[in-house]
Amino acid sequence: MNSTPSSLLRIVRMSFKPELVSDFLLMFQEVKPQIEAMPGCFGVELKQDLHLQHVFYTLSHWESEAHLNSYRNSALFAKTWAETKARFNDAPQAFSLVETP
Repeated sequence: MNSTPSSLLRIVRMSFKPELVSDFLLMFQEVKPQIEAMPGCFGVELKQDLHLQHVFYTLSHWESEAHLNSYRNSALFAKTWAETKARFNDAPQAFSLVETP
C-alpha cells in the first residue's frame, strides 16, 4: 500500500457475529478492488485480530479527507456498509489518522 506524507489513514475496527465471518470475508474480497478504484484511494487492507477471530480491521489510505468523504457518500459505500453492518455483533470504531510533523 503506497502512501504520501499528506495522506490519511482510516482504520475501522469491526466485530462480527462469529457465524457470519466467512460471509463478510467473501463480500470484502469482492468489494476491495472497487474501493481501491475510488479516486484518491491508495489501497485497502484487511487484518484479523490475533486473539479475537471475529474482530477485523480495515486500513485504507486516502489522498485526503475529501477523497475519503467522497467514498463515504458514494453508492458503493452505502451498499457495502449496509451489508457489513448487518453482520456486526458490536458497534464499529473508526479512526482517521495523519502523519505527525
